[in-house]
Amino acid sequence: MRAFGRWCALVLLAGLGLQLFFALRIASMAVLAPQSTSFERSQMWKIVSRQGQLPWRQEWVDASAISPKLQRAVIASEDSLFAQHGGVWWESLEKAWEKNAKAKALAALRAQRRPDGKSPPIKIVGGSTITQQLAKNLFLSGERTLLRKGQEMLITLALESFLSKRRILEIYLNSVEWGEGVFGAEAAAQHYFQKSASRLNDWEAARLAVMLPRPRYFEQRAQSAYLASRANTIVARMADVVLP
Repeated sequence: MRAFGRWCALVLLAGLGLQLFFALRIASMAVLAPQSTSFERSQMWKIVSRQGQLPWRQEWVDASAISPKLQRAVIASEDSLFAQHGGVWWESLEKAWEKNAKAKALAALRAQRRPDGKSPPIKIVGGSTITQQLAKNLFLSGERTLLRKGQEMLITLALESFLSKRRILEIYLNSVEWGEGVFGAEAAAQHYFQKSASRLNDWEAARLAVMLPRPRYFEQRAQSAYLASRANTIVARMADVVLP
């Protein structure tokens, strides 16, 4: 029994130590830009393993060097209440869980009707805020477990506690993926439009914002009708966005 108690105490201390590590790292980001994220490192490994080389584009720029049009477009597309919520938009999460549950139930029903009994691919709907996406990209893996989701929530709250909304958006825009080995707004603007992130127009900004959920997919489908249609929708919404 004592051994079990010691083991539980060690696990608890390890968990507390990990949270302290995350808190200190996040606090330092108020003045220091993160050199890389967990997601970037995992992508580097995949690219090198597949290609034997590392074609990589990323250049950190201050928020002032990123067009407000792109900032508005990303918020309009990814998290319309970014400036108002405290890191987690519970209503959006609840809706996403409901949609995913219905999609899984429908897929199971369709699998029963198929001769091979295999379930068709399920499109998982996300309900994460920009802060939650940054929390996951900075420190966590892509696995979908309750434990990882719980850790994401804690990191999200720490980001909102230690950093301003403007700084959260700045780090997000400099580290988010925009294609195979393309990370950050400056690299994306240069890669797709051969111009700096500060010079993007409304349509270009909206086009980049719409790519974010599936950047590698849309990189190969630049003429997608959905991409163009969705970009037009985001352009129409950008004027209503409140920047932090």
